[in-house]
Amino acid sequence: MINNFDLPFIPERDKKPRNKGVTMVMDKGLSLREAENFIEFGAHLVDVVKLGFGTSYVTPNLKEKIKLYHDAGLMVYPGGTLFEAFIVRGMYDDFRRMLDKFDLRTLEVSDGSIEIPLDEKLEYIRNLAKDYRVLSEVGSKEEGIIISPGKWIKMMNAELEAGSWKVIAEARESGNVGIYRSNGTAHTMLVNKILSKVKGDDILWEAPQKSQQAWFIKILGSNVNLGNIAPHDLIPLECLRLGLRGDTFFDFLPKEKVEAFKP
Repeated sequence: MINNFDLPFIPERDKKPRNKGVTMVMDKGLSLREAENFIEFGAHLVDVVKLGFGTSYVTPNLKEKIKLYHDAGLMVYPGGTLFEAFIVRGMYDDFRRMLDKFDLRTLEVSDGSIEIPLDEKLEYIRNLAKDYRVLSEVGSKEEGIIISPGKWIKMMNAELEAGSWKVIAEARESGNVGIYRSNGTAHTMLVNKILSKVKGDDILWEAPQKSQQAWFIKILGSNVNLGNIAPHDLIPLECLRLGLRGDTFFDFLPKEKVEAFKP
C-alpha cells in the first residue's frame, strides 16, 4: 500500500494477498498499453481483473495481456458469460483447453444468461476447483427476475462448499439487477438476509456505481469485497474505503471529531 504522508484515523486495509477487502476491476478490452498504464497506477490496490463478459474472444494480444497481469501479481479471469457461451454450445472440454492455452488460473462459473440446474453447476465448480481458482456467480442478469433470499443463501453456501473461492452477487456492469433495484439502490432486506447466513468475507459484491460502493463500505467497513469496478474508478474507490471522499468522510473518524466538525 502506498501512503504518501501520514494521517491518523485512516482505517487499516488488509495487505495483499488478501482474502477480504478484495477489489475486482473489470477490463472490457483495454489495450496492452492501457493495461500497462493501469498496472502502473493501480496494481497495488487491485486484487482481481475480470476480462468482462465475452471480450476475451475478440481482444487482441490476449495472451500477452494476461501475462502482464500475472507478472504484476494479479489474478485474471474471463467473465462468466464466456463460460456460459462454451456450456450452451456443449464445449466444456474446449473451455478447459482455452483456460490452459492462455494460462488462465482463475475462472468464473455463472448461470446469469442461461439456466443451469444447481446440481450441474455445483459439479462444474467441484471439477474445476481441483485445478483452478473458481469464483461463482449467483443471480440473474435479466431485469425483473426475482430470486428469493432463501434461494440466494442456499446457492451461495452450496457453491462455497463445492469449492468456490468467492461467490459473486450479481449486479451486471450497470448495477441495476440482482442485488439492486432498477434505479441502482440496494435490496437492503435481501443483502441483510444473505449476510445473516453467508460469511461476508466469502461474498464479492458487484458494485459498479459510486453510491453502491459507499453503501457497502458504510455497512460492512473498508474491507468489504467489491467488484465490477471500472479501471478509472479504482483510486476513487480506495479513497471511499479510507474515508478520504465526501461519501464516507466521517465514517472512520472518532466521535468527538464528528461532533465538532460535521455540519
